[in-house]
Amino acid sequence: MRAYERLLRYVTVDSQSAHEAGKTPSTIKQITMTRLLKAEMESMGLKRVYADEHAYAYGFLPATPGRESEPVIGLIAHIDTAPDFSGKNVRPRMHPDYDGRRLPLGHSGLVLNPAQFPDLMACLGQTLITTDGTTLLGADDKAGVAEILTACERLMKENRSHVGVAVCFAPDEEIGHGAALLDLERFGAASAYTVDGGALEEVNCETFNAAAATFRIRGVSVHPGSAKDVMINASLVAMEINAMLPPDEIPARTEGYEGYFHVTGITGDVSRAELKYIIRDHDAARFDERCDRMRRIAAAMNGKYGYGTVNLSLWVEYRNMAEALKGHEDVVDRALRAVEAAGLKPVIRPVRGGTDGSQLSFRGLPCPNLGTGGAAFHGPYEHITAENMDKAVEILMNIVCG
Repeated sequence: MRAYERLLRYVTVDSQSAHEAGKTPSTIKQITMTRLLKAEMESMGLKRVYADEHAYAYGFLPATPGRESEPVIGLIAHIDTAPDFSGKNVRPRMHPDYDGRRLPLGHSGLVLNPAQFPDLMACLGQTLITTDGTTLLGADDKAGVAEILTACERLMKENRSHVGVAVCFAPDEEIGHGAALLDLERFGAASAYTVDGGALEEVNCETFNAAAATFRIRGVSVHPGSAKDVMINASLVAMEINAMLPPDEIPARTEGYEGYFHVTGITGDVSRAELKYIIRDHDAARFDERCDRMRRIAAAMNGKYGYGTVNLSLWVEYRNMAEALKGHEDVVDRALRAVEAAGLKPVIRPVRGGTDGSQLSFRGLPCPNLGTGGAAFHGPYEHITAENMDKAVEILMNIVCG
């Protein structure tokens, strides 16, 4: 079975995670995906297959004879899809022999345009898989799941020499909790790779430092006719807070190593309002300064409007994995060699985001990130090709066979 065939089956399972659920998994429907993968690993013949109550699924492919003493390598992907765009009733569309044209996405009115998504020009002649424009696709990260299992299946069928391979499929990566309850002892790997990126040639060993912040604003609501020197409009305070942040330091105007403040939600009226942000920067010092800036803004607002007007909750979600990967350059080099052996020119590039590998690396499991071959994740323009998925499988096999 080719990896894309698994993907087409997996994406029809709704497994979105949910913010602020306060439990793992954050949604019960992720259990459905876990059970499917547990059954599939058992039918394939993987060993030590296990699924726990938190929606983690584990499997193990023993080393071929003569390589049992070599360190076990882990492969990890997440089963949840992003909660910010619909992942229910996904209807993938196949476009064989893609010719570079603009593609209408079903009857949604949306169009996948190479002018907007230049990576499409590298997909010429391939079988492109898209959404119908009403949902995300779910290749983030069900493509990673499909590629890992297809690599394991091929290793068994082709009887290629390889080290032991530990497999884990985790929940809730999209909300920053995916690695928190991964049982490292049960997993049993000395190093690992998340398969959760985009471009196939990329090996990611740097992530953002990441925090989330919520401003809760309490206003004073009175009749506007007698509001002079009394009313505090919570919505206007929220607007004032956002205006205190640099307007060019947002996702739409930054790239590479540039950090940002990103407002993810705003609600409110005169009496109450709430602003939600994520804060990102690769540099630890600049990241800390960004967090301090939010604290200073909250203090300034309370100084202006009175103590208790603004309450700030701020918490660190993950740190840059580059700190934890120091001294484990061999793990990165192994991935670079695997990409090169697949006929691609490897590139080390920072993730403008995070992966489960960041948290795992800080827990003592060196864990860079690899590409799935997909693009435009988290929305209706998400796409991937069958051929890119085949190449991702080849890279994974090169890693564990090397």
